[in-house]
Amino acid sequence: MIYIVIVASLSAVCIVSWYALKSFTVGYGRYRQAFQKEAVDRLSEFFLFFDPAQLWSANLLLCAAVAMIGFMLSGQLWLSGLCGSIALALPQWYIRHLKRRRAMLFEAQLPDLLMALAGALRAGSGMQSALHQIVAHSPAPLAQEFGLLLREQRMGISFEEALSNLYRRMPTEGAGLTVSSLTVAAQSGGSLAETLERISTTLRARLHLLARVAALTSQGRLQAWIMASLPVALGVVLNHLDPASMRILWEQPIGWTVIAAVAVLELIGILFIRRIVSIKI
Repeated sequence: MIYIVIVASLSAVCIVSWYALKSFTVGYGRYRQAFQKEAVDRLSEFFLFFDPAQLWSANLLLCAAVAMIGFMLSGQLWLSGLCGSIALALPQWYIRHLKRRRAMLFEAQLPDLLMALAGALRAGSGMQSALHQIVAHSPAPLAQEFGLLLREQRMGISFEEALSNLYRRMPTEGAGLTVSSLTVAAQSGGSLAETLERISTTLRARLHLLARVAALTSQGRLQAWIMASLPVALGVVLNHLDPASMRILWEQPIGWTVIAAVAVLELIGILFIRRIVSIKI
């Protein structure tokens, strides 16, 4: 009977291990493909082109290095695994953050381009020549996006399709208004210079209002960061002052439960504060 139980237990462990390994292999392959595709697509929006296999290898090296450093500093396997998991997902978050910053910079540069384009149209220049002259002296990312629009036209793509591609790359409110006005003007004509001046004035007023809202809600955002960092700082200080008492928090299941509960409550508080200070205009 003992041998039967041992054989059955070993068989169950082998089956569970096989299914777990298979699930891990499938999940690893799917995450690698998703990471490579998203990273290449996101970086191509910045006009940066890399080999997806090299990006994945660099991400794995970063994950392993962070996990090793976490284990060397803490001596806890679960903490090093958590640090490695965060490092594995950090590049995608950082790329999204850069994309948001680039879109905000594009939105801030757009009113100047519209005003310059309106002035060139009033002076008698054509749309293509005015865009070519203005884009040549514009900073990035505005010069990159409108330069790509002009290159697409030289390759035979219609002006309306090139504008649609621009809005697909930069789905902001200012880009939408600009694309709509240029498309309507290209199809039906009209006073495009006056329309561009009005759009530029509207975008400037919106950016000014957004800056005021950001200044008024900065205290709430700072409160969220302080609330998130205070438990971590307090834990580090207490661990330095009384490591024997804090060892329960790091080495026992009840301590891990407390840490998980604190992390969940902190995350909920940060999400609530961000929801409060996030004002859409």
